[in-house]
Amino acid sequence: MVYLDYSATTPTNKEVLDTFVRVSKDFIGNTNSLHKLGVRAKELEMQATKQIASLLGVKETEIIYTSGSSESNNLALKGVCLKYQNRGKKILTTSLEHSSIYGPLSYLQKLGFTVDFLETDKEGIVKLSSLEEKMTDDVVLVSITIVNSETGVLEPIEEIGKFLKSFPKCFFHVDATQSIGKVHVSFENVDLISFSAHKIYGIKGIGCLVKKENVELEPLIHGGKSTTKYRSGTPAHPLIASCAKALRLSLIDLEKNYQYINALNQKIRKNLETYEDVFVNSTSHSIPHILNVSVLCMKPETLLHALEEKDIFISTQSACATGELSKAVFAITNDEKRARHSIRISLSYLTTEEEVDYFLTCFKEIYTKYKSLKG
Repeated sequence: MVYLDYSATTPTNKEVLDTFVRVSKDFIGNTNSLHKLGVRAKELEMQATKQIASLLGVKETEIIYTSGSSESNNLALKGVCLKYQNRGKKILTTSLEHSSIYGPLSYLQKLGFTVDFLETDKEGIVKLSSLEEKMTDDVVLVSITIVNSETGVLEPIEEIGKFLKSFPKCFFHVDATQSIGKVHVSFENVDLISFSAHKIYGIKGIGCLVKKENVELEPLIHGGKSTTKYRSGTPAHPLIASCAKALRLSLIDLEKNYQYINALNQKIRKNLETYEDVFVNSTSHSIPHILNVSVLCMKPETLLHALEEKDIFISTQSACATGELSKAVFAITNDEKRARHSIRISLSYLTTEEEVDYFLTCFKEIYTKYKSLKG
């Protein structure tokens, strides 16, 4: 099997799984219980939280555990806007966001909030001039993903965060789902940060929203003691411990893994660029873990299933995207056909050169066969 869909989800690291199993078996108490089993589980949970905070460079009290990035994004957007709607009802975002950003934004629009989209350049980078132009006193939230899940475009979050510091009534949220464990980003000038463990070789069902201490939120879930007043429910300390392990392991050899993955990306890119009907949509500002291309002579689903028959697994758009037109690709290319024919190849430090070679061989076979049938 050749798995090239790591941006959709990653296989669980054995060490992470071992941590989950051990904690599930040996720490059976509810962390809210006052007896020694509960106290013991609570201590473990606090140790995991301390580790996550240290790795991210934030405070322990700023971490909110969620079921994953989709919930974290919903809590960040709805929580801030509903809490601070007296400050203003305008939100700024981009055309390069995940559906778990657009969903809550649509909901907030029904409540009277307005959403405005920042302009991006031909590389997919947010134009600071557009941000400067659209920033007004009634902007309560700016939400920008660090790495786009379809094209891999890396946004200048640190620069944007510094600019927004001049607007103390506005909060800055970033979706860090596709960046954590892949590239180093400073969160110093960010108010809210979302990420999910299953993108960094962790277990599905656990994620985090980092909420800086200057921010208040209106909770999505009410009732039931938890680790924080912002998200009720019995703390899932086995998942929390496994999340801490996944995060720690994902940051080991970050630069080494980046360079290795970049070499694989370049090999695939240079090969695919030789085909007349293939166009690379990822830009020079895209991280190497994600390579988005459009194959204009065949439907994305056709190519996906043809590769699947050869035990190769890629993605069309992102795993959570809906519809045929990729907004992210269209925002960069302004080409509807490319936006409708895009596929995503996502790589990992686990990807081997042999797997890449096999993919390229199979792609050539499928492409050549399809072109001959069409021609």
